[in-house]
Amino acid sequence: MHSQEFQETYNRIHDTGDRLLRYLKEVRAVRSKEGDSTQGLQSVEDNITKALKALAEQKYQVAVIAAMKAGKSTFLNAIIGADVLASEAEACTVCRTDIRPIDAGQIPRLLEYQAGKREPIVLIEGEAGEIRQRFLERTHEIRSKSNQDNTTRFELELPIEAISKMPSLAGFTLVDTPGPNEWDSASFNTTSLKQTALEALRTCDAILFILDYTSFRDNTNSELLQDLIEQRKEFLAENRGKIYFVLNKVDRKAERDRPIADVIESLRKNLVEFGIPEPIIYPVSAWQGLLSKLIQQGKATSSHIKDFEDFFSAKYAERDERGRRIIPLPEEIAPQSLDDSGIPELQESVIQTITQNSGWNLLSDVLDEFKKAAKAIEEIFITDIGIWKLEFKELQQKIEEYKKCSDSAQKRVATVKKSVEEQKQILITRFSQGINEFADIAKKRIATEIDKVAENQSKKSSSQKTNPNLVTYIRDKVGSLFESASSSDPYKIKVKNKNDAEKIGKIINDYCTPVIQSFWLDTQDSLVRDGTKIREDLLKKIQQEIQIISNNISEYIGNALQVEISNNPIQFPKFEFLGIDAKIQHQQEVFTRTKREKITESHCCKSDKVYEVNVPYQETVSYYEIDLRLTCQGIQQKINSQVERNFELLQRVIEKQVSEDFRKGEKQINDYINRFQAEFDYLLEERAIREVEAPEIIANLENQRIKVSEYINELIFIRETLNSWKPMPIDR
Repeated sequence: MHSQEFQETYNRIHDTGDRLLRYLKEVRAVRSKEGDSTQGLQSVEDNITKALKALAEQKYQVAVIAAMKAGKSTFLNAIIGADVLASEAEACTVCRTDIRPIDAGQIPRLLEYQAGKREPIVLIEGEAGEIRQRFLERTHEIRSKSNQDNTTRFELELPIEAISKMPSLAGFTLVDTPGPNEWDSASFNTTSLKQTALEALRTCDAILFILDYTSFRDNTNSELLQDLIEQRKEFLAENRGKIYFVLNKVDRKAERDRPIADVIESLRKNLVEFGIPEPIIYPVSAWQGLLSKLIQQGKATSSHIKDFEDFFSAKYAERDERGRRIIPLPEEIAPQSLDDSGIPELQESVIQTITQNSGWNLLSDVLDEFKKAAKAIEEIFITDIGIWKLEFKELQQKIEEYKKCSDSAQKRVATVKKSVEEQKQILITRFSQGINEFADIAKKRIATEIDKVAENQSKKSSSQKTNPNLVTYIRDKVGSLFESASSSDPYKIKVKNKNDAEKIGKIINDYCTPVIQSFWLDTQDSLVRDGTKIREDLLKKIQQEIQIISNNISEYIGNALQVEISNNPIQFPKFEFLGIDAKIQHQQEVFTRTKREKITESHCCKSDKVYEVNVPYQETVSYYEIDLRLTCQGIQQKINSQVERNFELLQRVIEKQVSEDFRKGEKQINDYINRFQAEFDYLLEERAIREVEAPEIIANLENQRIKVSEYINELIFIRETLNSWKPMPIDR
């Protein structure tokens, strides 16, 4: 399925839904003039409107992750088609940046979101160069002032060339993730990067790992990939089609270097060894792609053109009849150069991944909603025809029986609710157990590290080589200071002055914080993935049990009125539901806004500083003494406090989410019951005063039924087209 097919199917579904909505409004307007409030059709109209909105606003997220300076900003610029993000040589991404598309005629702008503020700050509106400069300045400000404004993310709104011909992807978002060395260039810490990567794996429609052609074997890449893949092999296997490895900077290949194909094969073998089955690898030159796009668009500056001529034009030189070397003009070779950069091929593949998976699911869900709405309208006409054909006394009797049937159905729904509550508690208990297990292991890990420091104090075994731990970390940072410290109690470190004591305290925090943070991220990732599966199973249970109740009502109405009534499908379209990650983010935003006077850095382990403690030390006349026991207790208390907050947050999320899931099913059956009840009540009055008009009314209803059946047939045809490129399930 190509992007053009997706766009055409999208347009057809949108057009059909829009016409169906207008038709329904016309039906309601005519009936309203006749005295029918059409209250039962309000929910049908609402559902069509909601589905049309989802079709227009569905978000598709593509995360771009780089474990080192692999040309991530240049790559994003190449996809965007504008030199708007500063390169790594000038600045790094200090926090997440969401890049959203706007129409070509709109003015680009840069927004900044800060903790505790509901509305974003508009930093600048204007051209790409102006935005680039302001973005660069703001990045420097945040870094130099240690983010005192509590900036959480940026949002960049500008046309994105890669999807410029696909209005159906208006909700497309490029997620520029923070990479390593972004806050502290002196020490590498992958915790923030790992958190972003795990969230992307769970929530994004495609993930692009950018690797540097000249150093893809770097340890940083290896450590990050190993960390991400461990304990997630099944999950990655299920989602392998949405993970891309982009080998950037292939333009740096020298004449004597081995072929790119050989390098890709080596990378493929490495990734398979890491546990990634059938890795998707694309070689690209983002710099060549960006310059080529800018030249094609007529937006290249003199500097851009010079770079293109210096680095890429020579490859396209030709010989004239006299053997002289002729280099074509940049604009003449830009289209071929763009193709040669590998960017268009990668773009098309990523877009295809989105449209064949998340895009297909959206179209399918929206189509189901439209068909359900069309069937609901048709069934109103069918029901009305059946009612007008019944004897009046028989009709009164059927209506009384229907009330009893609907009361019984609602009681059965209440029973389902009770069962759902029990399942919800099971889910909460599982989360609680996972969080408590994390706390126990984390506290034992810290105690073990502190014990090793004390043991080192006692034995003074500085020459002994061990695996990296807190002892080796302290020794590497301040070896001479640590070795000269002495105390009769191995759990107390004596140093000469306050500055030395604070140094060791900082080193302990610097080591322990990312260790615990990384472990929590693994725990949270596992809980969210397991919780999502349990929630999906629970959703199916709700759907199945309420569907049975709904089918009984349909069967009763069909038998009572001697008409054909289809079952009312209980549907849970994905576009109506946020995942656990999104819910956690929403809860955190609400929490921050209500606590804005006391902004903290401990919301669900979002900050590396969650577990930092003031390392206790005592001052005497001649030395300072660091108490490792009190340090350990302080960190463990922080862990306990954090666990309590995380459990409260996750419990709120689960309770709210499961309750919403049930309410969605409950509302569907209540709307179904009430729609027929409203129709019965209205027609009972109509029969009393318009009995003589029955033949004419029935004929009119038949015509309307035929009209709405045309919409149903059209939707069935679109469904057949959509199913022809239904994504195949991955063989596990």
